Amino acid sequence: MTVRRINPPELAPPIGFTHAVVAEGSTLVLLAGQTAQNVDGEIVGETIVQQFEQVLTNLLAALAAAGGAPAHLAKLTIYSVDPVDYRDHAKEIGRIWHRLVGRDYPAMTLIGVTRLYDDGALLEIEGTAILP
Repeated sequence: MTVRRINPPELAPPIGFTHAVVAEGSTLVLLAGQTAQNVDGEIVGETIVQQFEQVLTNLLAALAAAGGAPAHLAKLTIYSVDPVDYRDHAKEIGRIWHRLVGRDYPAMTLIGVTRLYDDGALLEIEGTAILP
C-alpha cells in the first residue's frame, strides 16, 4: 500500500493539512464523529484546546480498534461551534496534534456549526483512514 500526500505548487501552501491524499492497494476505514466524551458519555474539558485533545484521543482510539495508526489518517472533517476560537488556539491545537499524531497531516476541513449533538461539545471530528 502507498499513501501519497499531494500539495500542488499552484495552491497556497497548506498549514496543518494536506490538499490531497491518494491511496493505492488499501483498506478504507470510516471514523464516526467524535466529541470530547469520556467513557461515561460526559463531555470533558471547558476550552476548545482541552476538548480537542479528548476528541483526537477518542478518534485515535476508534482508529486503533480498527487496526489503524495515526499515520493512516487521510481525511478529517472538524465541526466547530466557534471557528474563530479554534483558529485563535491553532498553535496549542497544533502542539497536541504533533504529540498525538506527528508531523503528517491528512486532508482537512473545518466547518462552523451552530451546535453539536452532545450538549457542551465545542467540536466534533470525523475521519477517513487508509490502512495497508
